[in-house]
Amino acid sequence: MNQFISSLLLSICIFTGLKTETNLVQNIKQDLSIQCSEKGCMGTYTGPEFINGSDVAHQFSNKMSAAVGDKLKELYKNELYGKVDFSNIQMSTEGMGTGHVVYSLSIPFVTVKEACDAYTSFDHVGGWNHTPALAKRKQELSKALMEGHELHISD
Repeated sequence: MNQFISSLLLSICIFTGLKTETNLVQNIKQDLSIQCSEKGCMGTYTGPEFINGSDVAHQFSNKMSAAVGDKLKELYKNELYGKVDFSNIQMSTEGMGTGHVVYSLSIPFVTVKEACDAYTSFDHVGGWNHTPALAKRKQELSKALMEGHELHISD
């Protein structure tokens, strides 16, 4: 009988733990907001920095990069040529190190006249409380470049 109770309690604990983690992930998705227009993309993530050792707050950068790339492609297809205005990117991370963060990004675009001057992709490299592996990322991305092209990297 004691084994049955122990097994039942373990099952309840595992189920409760999975339900709690699922709820946290759902809350993160609800606390993530990205809006894009012809002028750029902006967004905010509000929530825990880490869940089970995974840097969920930093993952917002991945989602923003994908949204920026998608918007640039959409603009290009509509013959509205643009590129990221690197010098005016804004980023803030309030509460970093406290366990709960408000991470905001604003990535503006500038209009260019020629299709060849437009960007149709965007990526990032960075670290959540550690030095980014920029050299490694440059090497990875160099394989995606067309001959005669170069990476444009912000400060």
